[in-house]
Amino acid sequence: MNKIMALGCGVFGFIFLGLAAILVFVGIGSYNSLVSRSQDVDNKWAQVQADYQRRADLIPNLVNTVSGAANFEKSTLVEITEARASVGQMKINASSAPGTAEELASFEKAQGQLSSALSRLLVVSERYPDLKANSNFRDLQAQIEGTENRITVARRDFNDAVSGYNITVKRFPTVFFAGWFHYKEKPYFASAPGSETAPKVQFDFGKTAPAAPAPAKQ
Repeated sequence: MNKIMALGCGVFGFIFLGLAAILVFVGIGSYNSLVSRSQDVDNKWAQVQADYQRRADLIPNLVNTVSGAANFEKSTLVEITEARASVGQMKINASSAPGTAEELASFEKAQGQLSSALSRLLVVSERYPDLKANSNFRDLQAQIEGTENRITVARRDFNDAVSGYNITVKRFPTVFFAGWFHYKEKPYFASAPGSETAPKVQFDFGKTAPAAPAPAKQ
């Protein structure tokens, strides 16, 4: 009887150790997968930050060039200068992707305001023939257009990385370990209609700006 009990305990102990070993191996695999996916998201985030910073670095030269045009609208220059300053005040870790939707929304809002101000400045610049003939202005415009394309690609790559990470977090059996290791779902960039196409900021220097519409008769 004692031998049977000992044998049963031995079998039970062997099964327990086997299950524990499987759990450890699964846990290690899940942890490594989470680390890899999270690192990929952070890398893509760093690229997003770099491309937005590249755009911000171009703006002072653009403002200096545009401000040289006679009677250029000062309010437009003030708007883009303030928008760039607002972006510079954002306290977001460049090497670690935002962990909450609120953090990412705050970043998007600031960058969106700068995008709007930049678009308005370029549209207003269309009214100044001297700027159209300025080689420095044309070069800056081309660099900004290229940067907008890079930003679009970087945002898409970031969203793809976040998608892969979030799927891993929710996938069985990793979902059981994600909470233990404090890995949570990460937010995406909002995708507005047409956001897959970079904004067009190029000009046709062979044409003049359309005349303003005549005021309506009373």
